[in-house]
Amino acid sequence: MSSDLSPAADPVPTVAGQAPAGPRPRVGLLGTGPWAHRTHAPALAAHTGSEFAGVWGRRPEAAAELAQKYGVKVYEDPDELFADCDVAAFALPPDVQAPLAVRAAAAGCHLLLDKPVATTPQESRAVADAADRHGVASVVFLTLRFAEPTAGWVAEQAARTGWFTAAAHWLGAVFPPDGTPSAYADSPWRKAKGGLWDVGPHALSVLIPILGDVTEVSATRGPSDVVQLALRHASGAASTAVLSLGAPRAAAGVALELRGTEGVHALPGWSDVPGAYGRALDALLTAARAGVPDPRGADFGARLTEILAQAEALLPMGGGAS
Repeated sequence: MSSDLSPAADPVPTVAGQAPAGPRPRVGLLGTGPWAHRTHAPALAAHTGSEFAGVWGRRPEAAAELAQKYGVKVYEDPDELFADCDVAAFALPPDVQAPLAVRAAAAGCHLLLDKPVATTPQESRAVADAADRHGVASVVFLTLRFAEPTAGWVAEQAARTGWFTAAAHWLGAVFPPDGTPSAYADSPWRKAKGGLWDVGPHALSVLIPILGDVTEVSATRGPSDVVQLALRHASGAASTAVLSLGAPRAAAGVALELRGTEGVHALPGWSDVPGAYGRALDALLTAARAGVPDPRGADFGARLTEILAQAEALLPMGGGAS
């Protein structure tokens, strides 16, 4: 679709309860899984600055069900959705998302991507290159970078200097050894790739803007799908991240702690993930109108994929969630 979100348009961000003047950009959703049901679709339906136009899914019956729930069009072909929309929002496995995102960019759609963008550097870089080549905006939905108060906390810590080290852990109980799997357990790519690829992007999305790009990587395995990363950053600081989707329920949780000359600072808790997704869409629309790339865009997503692939290559064979 020929987008009306040109750089010459007014670059005022959309906020809750404030719709911009003029036609609202149309957003199409690709994907029908639990994440789409719990986060993407409700956020798109509630967003005041855009129109939730329709849904495409690999399972037509699931797409029809989700579309009916929100009173939007069901698309039988993704290219039909791209032709009809200004924004393509993805809730798909990474290796399905990446080639479709390239097609969406070629059709002139701005890209609201999920993490990881892809699981190979080549595919993730192809998405970033397509966005650049076709002049479309992109944002990767990295929850901690859009949820509050975490997004504000990251910006605050990035403005500080003198960081010495950081330690993060993201231990999910998607595939727990001691209970019923979560709603996200019926996910072949998560079973195959484990916590490194599913929650690793979250940890890196906080560590990199605060400590600088990753310059050195080492990685080792633990029980289940546990991966421990040891990272050196451009600032000189060192960090660690312990990642898993197979933690016991009593051991599950998320934490990140920074230590430096200004003391010890811990990542706050967060909630309202659909609200965070709405803010990610705000950021995308702002980038599209202003013609200024968002720092959380496809280029950043490609860099995350490069780091994760480098870490994966250092691990012994095996892994994945058990």
